[in-house]
Amino acid sequence: MTANRVLDHDWALDRTFHSSSGEVRWASFGAPDAPPLVFVHGTPFSSYVWRSVARALAPHHRVHVWDLPGYGASEMRDDQDVSLDQQGRVFTELLDHWGLDRPAVVAHDFGGCIALRAHLLHGARYERLALLDPVALAPWGSPTYRLLGAHAEVFAQLPAPLHAALVREYLGSGSHLGLHPGVHERLVAPWCTPEGQAAFYRQITLNDQRFTDEIQDRYEELKLPVLVCWGAEDTWIPAAKAYELAEAIPGAELRLIEGAGHLVQEDAPAELAAELVRFLG
Repeated sequence: MTANRVLDHDWALDRTFHSSSGEVRWASFGAPDAPPLVFVHGTPFSSYVWRSVARALAPHHRVHVWDLPGYGASEMRDDQDVSLDQQGRVFTELLDHWGLDRPAVVAHDFGGCIALRAHLLHGARYERLALLDPVALAPWGSPTYRLLGAHAEVFAQLPAPLHAALVREYLGSGSHLGLHPGVHERLVAPWCTPEGQAAFYRQITLNDQRFTDEIQDRYEELKLPVLVCWGAEDTWIPAAKAYELAEAIPGAELRLIEGAGHLVQEDAPAELAAELVRFLG
């Protein structure tokens, strides 16, 4: 794979949806009449993490990608509700805007909770659901995440260079193999503007375990094909959670990807794409 392909400089979200939490940037590609497939990213990432896998699946699907409100290229503003509760509502709004009744959904990290809440609480319907290292079971939140959340008002005042260094180190720890330098900077950049710095700590402050506690006992209600896929070397959410989640969801498939950390999309994009092709049919 060439460096340009790794970086995918042309990745851009060229459309806007005005959600109840502000402007959401999104894009779609693939044949318009192909089966719909939606990717949901987590924190502190953006849709950019899906670039390789989404491109790989586009020949057989109509792919939709988007940046959550408060993330990436989407709107960031003071007093914005970017909680997991609201993100589930926004996802439901977005599916309605796209006119998608039963798309396949692939969701990573926070995206897993968002997709599950949209389905269980807001009536969003999916053809099938792939959960990739999701935030879905208590307890969750790395020690670093909990520290940042407990003292967000202090960290938010860091000088810009120190804030950027913190985000760079924290985000990079999601990869087991280490991120390509250009990819790393692309993922860090949205958090390094004045708006981005405030947004980074806002999303941590507004989220806590109650948003998974509200749905965790309802996973037995999932009546659709579900794939639980996990990076075997995930240090953010240990792979032991994969077995626990698969056990809680009737009929769920379980796949571990060896040598991959929390950012499976970056550590093992080919292996992940192969698993999704098989699962999505």
